[in-house]
This record gives sequence, structure tokens and C-alpha cells, in this order.
Amino acid sequence: MSLTKYNQKRNFKSTKEPKGKTESSKNELVFVIQKHAASHLHYDFRLEMDGVLKSWAVPKGPSLDPDTKRLAMEVEDHPYSYKDFEGNIPKGNYGAGNVIVWDNGTYEPLEVAEGKSPQKQLLDDLKKGHLRFVLKGKKLKGSFSLVKLHGKQENAWLLLKREDKYVSKEDILLKNKSVISRKSLETMIIEAEKSEEKSEEKKEKTPTKTTVKKSKLSFKKPMLASLTDKPFDDEDWIFESKYDGYRTISVIKENSADLYSRNEISFTKNFQIIADELKKIEHEAILDGEVVVEKKAGISDFQLLQNYLKTGKGKLKYYVFDILNLDGNDVTHLSLLERKELLKILIEKSALSNVFFSDHVIGKGINFFEKSIKNNTEGIIAKRASGSYLVNKRTKDWLKIKNTQAEEAIVIGITKPKNTREYFGALLLGQYEGKTLKYIGKCGTGFSQEVLKELHEKFSPYFINESPLEEKISLRETIQWIKPKFVCQVKFAEWTQDNHLRQPVYLGLRVDKSANDVSFIGKSSVTIKKETKMNQKISKQTENDFDLKLGKVTLHLTNQNKIYFPDDAITKGEIIQYYSEVSDLILPYLKDRPQSMNRFPNGINGPSFYQKDVDEDKIPSWIKTKKIFSESNNENIDYLICNDKATLLYMANLGCIDINPWNSTIKRIENPDWVVIDIDPEKDDFTKVVETALAVKEVMDGFEAECYCKTSGASGLHVYIPLGGKYDYDTVKIFAELIAHEVHQKVTEITSLERSIKKRNHKIYIDYLQNRKGQTLAAPYSVRPKPGATVSTPLEWSEVNAKLSPKQFTIKNVLKRFEQKGDLWKPVLGKGIDIKAILNR
Repeated sequence: MSLTKYNQKRNFKSTKEPKGKTESSKNELVFVIQKHAASHLHYDFRLEMDGVLKSWAVPKGPSLDPDTKRLAMEVEDHPYSYKDFEGNIPKGNYGAGNVIVWDNGTYEPLEVAEGKSPQKQLLDDLKKGHLRFVLKGKKLKGSFSLVKLHGKQENAWLLLKREDKYVSKEDILLKNKSVISRKSLETMIIEAEKSEEKSEEKKEKTPTKTTVKKSKLSFKKPMLASLTDKPFDDEDWIFESKYDGYRTISVIKENSADLYSRNEISFTKNFQIIADELKKIEHEAILDGEVVVEKKAGISDFQLLQNYLKTGKGKLKYYVFDILNLDGNDVTHLSLLERKELLKILIEKSALSNVFFSDHVIGKGINFFEKSIKNNTEGIIAKRASGSYLVNKRTKDWLKIKNTQAEEAIVIGITKPKNTREYFGALLLGQYEGKTLKYIGKCGTGFSQEVLKELHEKFSPYFINESPLEEKISLRETIQWIKPKFVCQVKFAEWTQDNHLRQPVYLGLRVDKSANDVSFIGKSSVTIKKETKMNQKISKQTENDFDLKLGKVTLHLTNQNKIYFPDDAITKGEIIQYYSEVSDLILPYLKDRPQSMNRFPNGINGPSFYQKDVDEDKIPSWIKTKKIFSESNNENIDYLICNDKATLLYMANLGCIDINPWNSTIKRIENPDWVVIDIDPEKDDFTKVVETALAVKEVMDGFEAECYCKTSGASGLHVYIPLGGKYDYDTVKIFAELIAHEVHQKVTEITSLERSIKKRNHKIYIDYLQNRKGQTLAAPYSVRPKPGATVSTPLEWSEVNAKLSPKQFTIKNVLKRFEQKGDLWKPVLGKGIDIKAILNR
């Protein structure tokens, strides 16, 4: 490519881009990365070579993570002087849009062959299709590679970070300001827009707003999200907060703003404050968002919104997360990130007080969901970053991941009131499973006297004599059936095994949804049949809920008959019973250690989540906690401390199938009590796991130091080396790495020290990184959330042989073993090894 091509594409009378001519640096070669909002947002990566800037367009931008490979499309050479260009490329020109210099600096080839100059080396590597270089920028530092993709498009390359000290999982693109002007691209766009408006005003004597309309703006039904059960991390997705309010489409025209529900019910009068605010936007637009009222903590609350509609008390807020049309231009075909960038500029330039841009995070859904749990919010929404807006479609490009249990339900009847209650006793609730209306339980709480009266008056004209259900339900109360027209919102504890809501609480009527939109999402009928068969195997002696007195503490145990392991018919009650039996064995390895609680409220096939921070206002007063600084949260959080049987069973009742303590205690929080070598296979080849564990034993025997082995309870083995809390985490991590390298040398053909799964080549991973502060592993004697309810079981070294299987120890058989062998793990809490003596050896 040459500068001829660059010059041919540009009209230098209408663009301020520099004309193409060759120039060179006097000393070191330069590089520049320009962030460019053209038809699509991308990053232009440019390397000085042979008097020009060799250039690649990188759609997703550079990364500091070696596991992240970025597509880079080679484009025409740019002139050397282009390195300092930033500003606006006017409409009608090639690459029209706005540009900032995102990063710049110098660079050099990673290696230079003897007799070659750095530039000659780079040019030769460019011809070969594999450039390796070191960047010395303000944001990007260290070694990178550009590799040409053969067999793809002729100009397709990959940009990737090489392993060095500058490697990071941090999203470097969040540092979004120019290294020259210190402006963000968004600021640059707004400035260019204002400049364009002023120039238009000079050209035109009369307003042209009415003449530039491309299409009339009218209500569009919103795009809908599908439900999924688990959060995830993915750089191709963004994650937003899930709000607890009314989904609202706003249509903004000249001097007017109308608000609508998802079913085109007018919200304008109800939310007049929001409508008046939106009139301040000096553009025509269709926006998508949610109207809420928040608690003091800034958390949206549906009941507060209901109260606002009745009393006018509270502050309405409209969180806007998408834009469908701007000034008559349909933008639904743009990617989500492009639409959100456009939306953010629109909202921020309008200086609104009740309307807010709904921000997002990129890639890190699990951490975002954990924060949602901590803040007790509704949950999160995951959206594919490259996705277009699909009007009136439910799609898997948008996924909702709920934290709280809340449902929309159809009111199908009311029961006769008892005692002093008036109007009605409880609501009977249903949901549609296909075209069949299904009974899901009754709701008798959450009503004030005023609400009871108000609902009864609304329901009365729709009383019917026949049940709208095909199924017969057995209730002792007198029932007044209601035409399935009204939709309400309820929160509840969980779905029961017979697909009813447990402990539902009424939150309010949903005026924005029709009954036909309310679909059943509880357990499927197949699951019910399966669980009914399982329940026949369970002893009927276990009560579902009961109080257990342990010393001075009374523990309320719930849902003991809930199936936790479907294939084995093992219940929550059986897990709690197991921990009761082994409490004397497991508690020494939990005492004074912060707990990272891995909760499975609906068993091993249901969604799970980690909880580190406990709410002291919601736990029993006898539970012990400790404030510890969390680097991932960047604040002190309250960890649960498990020092007694009551706390252990409390955790199990929360759904903690496995127990995960820290390696150190709160008495010596910086000093772990053991080294962990976690032998983690990718494939199901346990004989090689055993071979690796024996290699650890051989290495430690050579140092005349003891080590102890247990099954992980999953697919691997854990080898612990006792330390007695004498060394800090940094020392222990380095020592663990040395041991791992020694072991790897003995079994190189079957093991790997590569952290990246892709680089392990299916070998067994010797994981020494479990020795960092805050890392946890399943405790000895802990159940694991695996089929069969396997147990992490201490072993004698003579048992670590070809006959050993990770599945042979379960809650059904280990108690007899523990009674016979006692606590094989006890030496792990002993005096510990002498690291200094081992290093001398």
C-alpha cells in the first residue's frame, strides 16, 4: 500500500486530515492508536515504518490479556504526520466521524537479527506476516504480536499481547481519554455537533427542523429479555442493572413527550414529571428505559412506585438504557454499544434531573451479579454488545438474571375473609403454561385495609361462577373466581416441589402487562414426576421444617425434603444430617477462618452463587463475623466465621453444599497454615492425577518434609503441606511455585503449569495459585456439589494408587470410614515444615 491510495480517498478542501507525504522520526520509531467513531467505533493501530504509518483497524480495541486475541484489518498506509491528528472528519468524507489520539509513544522490534537495522527487521517481519514488537506508550506497554491470518481475508491479522510483566485482566479501554487533548471521544462528538449546529445556523435563515424529518416518530413495542439462571463473564456482552419498576417507552417530538407501557398504555399523566423533563431534549427520539422510585440506598422498589401512583409521594426516576430513533433516523440496526454511546451523549448534553443514562460494565457479569446480591437489588441484565434492537421480540441476545425471587401472576380468584379481615382473605394466582392456565398458589399477605378495599372494588365487575382452571384444586376456603384479567407482582421465598409459590407477598397490580403475557417458569412437569418418584424413597420421618436446639441456640431448619441431588434422591435434610455427624471432624479446619459461601438454594442443578459479605442485620445474633478488606470489592466486608456446629448447620441450611474456608485464620490473617498443591485434570484420567500426586510426595520426601493428600471430591486431588502459620502469603506462594516446578520436572509429559486452559494442551494443571490471600478450597470432610454427593476425603498415602477413584467416597459410605480411621488430616494443623531448611537443601 502507498500514500497514493490515502490521498485518493480524501478531499483535503473539506477535511483537516494531513496530506500524504513521507517523513520519519529522527531517533526512535513511533506508534499511535487513534479511537475513531466512524460508521462503526474502532481503534486505528499505526506503526511507523519506511517513512509512513503502517495501519490496522482494530474493531474491539487492544487488550493487555494474552488470552484475548483481537482481529486487526490492515488498511492503507497513512502519512507520518497523521500521528497527531484528532478532531472531526466532516460528513461526506471518507471515514467521517470523530478521532482522538487514544495512545502514543515509541516502539521497537522484540528481536533484531545480526546485521539488520530495527526498521529492516520490522519490514522483513511485515512481509512474513508476523510482527513482534515492544510498545512504550502511555497506556500500552510491553511486547505484542501482529500475526497475519492465512486463508482468511487478505488483509486480516490478529493483534495479541505477549506474556510479560505488563499482562493484565484490566480493561485498558476504560482509560478512554486522549493522551494529547485529555478529551474523551464523547466530548469530541458533542463539540463537533455544536460546531456543526452553529455553522448550519449561519447558512440557514429559517429553521429547518420540520424539513429534515425522515420519518414520523411513533410508539414501538420494546425488545424483551429471556430468563437465564447463572451470571457469566464474556467480553462480547455488557451487563446492566435490572430495575424494579415499569418498563417505559418514551416518544419525544417537537414540544411534546409521551410515555407508554410495553403494551402501549399511556403513562404520560402518571409520570408527568418525567414527560416534562424529556421535553428539554432538543431532538426527536424514541427511548427505552424503566421508571422507578428508589429507597434511600438507591435501590428501586416496586411497592414505592405503587405508592407514588396513589399518593404522589417519592421521587420518580427514569433510567434510559436504549435508543430506537434519533431525529427521524432509525438506529435499531446499530450495535448496542453504538446505540448506548449515542444515547449517553444525548442524555448528558440535555442536563436532566429525573432522567438518567443507565450505565453498564463490559465482560464482567459474575462480579456485577455478586454486587447485585450484596446490594439486594433485582438482579442484572446481560446484553450482546454487537446486537441490534429487535422491536417486539423476545430474544436470547438479552438475558435477565434474577437475584430476588419475584414473579408476575394472574389473579384468578379470592378467598372469603376470616376473623377481622374484610373484603377477601387471599388472592388465588395463576400463570399460563402454553395456553393452559395453571394454579401456582395463594397470596394472603402484603395488603393494607385500603388495598383490600380497592382491589375488591376492581375485581367485583369481573366475578365469574366457574373456575378458569382446567385442573381441580383442593382448598377448604370458599372461593370467588375472577376472570383472568388482572396481573399482580409478588415476591416469594421459592418454588415448592408441587410448583406453588412459597410465602408470596403482594407488591401491587401491574397495569402495564396483560394476562396473556404471563408465562409459567417454575419447575417443569417432567421434573415434578421425577421428584415424586424420588420422594417415595425418602424416609417420611424427616419433617420439612423444624427447630433444632443446639446448646443455647435454636436453629430453624427449612425445606429439609427439597431434592439437592436429583439423580441420587439426596435431600437438603440429608446434607445437614451429614454435617451434623461430621462436625467434630470438620470444625478444626473451619475455626476462625473467613468463609466464602457457595450457595445452591435449589440443589446442584439449580443456579448457585458465592456470598462473601453477610448482612449482619439479617443473620442470627449468635453468628460470628469479621470485617476484612476485600481487594476485589475495594472495601471492608463482613465474612462469616464458623466456629461451632450451629453455624455449620446454619450454612448448610442456606444451601452451602460445600464448605470453603480461607487458608489462614483471623488470628494470623496474613499467614496461611498450609501450602496447597491443587492437581486439576481437564480430562477424566485419574490415573495421571494419582501419578502427579505421588510426584509431589516424592519431591517432599526428598526434602524430608511431610505432606498429606485428600480427594478434591470432584475430579482431582489436593496435597497439603503444613506450615504452622509461620510465613506470609507472598513467601508461601513463591514456595508453592518452586514445589510445582520441581513436580513438573518429574512428570513433564502429563502436567502443565500454564494458567490458560488453551495452552495446557489437555495436560493436568498443577495449580499453585490457590496459595494467594483470599483463595479457598473445599475443606476436608466437605460434601461437593457433584453427582453422588461426593466428599473431600483425607487419604493414607498407601491408598493413592491406581485403584483410587474420585467418586468412591460419598455421604452414604464415608461415616463408617471416618469412624475407623479417625482424623487423618490432623497433622496438617501441626507445627509445620521449615521452608528455610528446604530452600537450603
